[in-house]
Amino acid sequence: MSMAEYKAMRVAYGEALAELGEKNEKIVALDADLAHATMSATFAKKYPERFFNAGIAEANMVGMAAGLSTMGFVPFVSTFAMFGAGRAYEQIRNSVAYPKFNVKLAFTHSGITLGEDGGSHQTVEDIALMRVIPNMTVIAPCDANQTKKAVQVLAESEGPAYLRLARLPSLIMEDMDFKIGGSNIMTEGSDAVIFTCGIMVEISLNAAKLLKEMGINVSIINLYSIKPLDRATVVAYANKCKKVIVTEEHSIIGGLCDAVAEVLVGSGEYKFRKIGIMDRFGQSGKPKELLVEYGLTSENIMRCIMEM
Repeated sequence: MSMAEYKAMRVAYGEALAELGEKNEKIVALDADLAHATMSATFAKKYPERFFNAGIAEANMVGMAAGLSTMGFVPFVSTFAMFGAGRAYEQIRNSVAYPKFNVKLAFTHSGITLGEDGGSHQTVEDIALMRVIPNMTVIAPCDANQTKKAVQVLAESEGPAYLRLARLPSLIMEDMDFKIGGSNIMTEGSDAVIFTCGIMVEISLNAAKLLKEMGINVSIINLYSIKPLDRATVVAYANKCKKVIVTEEHSIIGGLCDAVAEVLVGSGEYKFRKIGIMDRFGQSGKPKELLVEYGLTSENIMRCIMEM
């Protein structure tokens, strides 16, 4: 690639939704008064008659989406991850996942890189909350291209799904395969393996470059499908590398770290390290400063691997 290009996943989401709307008239979008932040406004502009602003009534919005899905529509529901996964949790569980309704939850502004809005708005629990719900698919793409593919695949698949999207622009990477339950092998090395997802993929790749200069070669696996997880790849790379690091912009409790740990427990001997939010709330600050404060940097990943 020439000059590095950056684009926010939420922008790609809005574009993908609008493109899909053209091909499939059953696609509808719902938002809770944040359409210009979640970028579902791109769809709303093109298809105002298929867009529903529920106002700041997230629980009601999820109920509306459940109803629309029973009429044969494919609803994509958007708001900030905190208000969706948090405030509307019961409705997602009981009105969508329990009856296995075909509702897609595309929540943006996940993690701490939301920035200045602080700990009340930064969700570090959303993967854990969605992952624990039966029937729920959980997807955390790493860039704009993968987001677009995820939107297309989720629209064509049946059943409830959670798509975790970030606020900040992220590096647009080479085109990668996407399928539910899949993963991408980003780099190959046998000294250690880093399992990662979302914005941490780019940060982990930067760590791999630093390590390579020191003669340490690591495998990096983008586990964008958190549920179902690509268990076979997790086991294969853990066995090959023996040193396992999981990085995520989420609490170390209940997210990707624990999803990987669950697969590996009792299946071999590994050194295992979690790099994520260490059981703390977020706080107000610039996204880059917050990544440093919470240890979500390529330097910290490199240090952990050196220690191992």
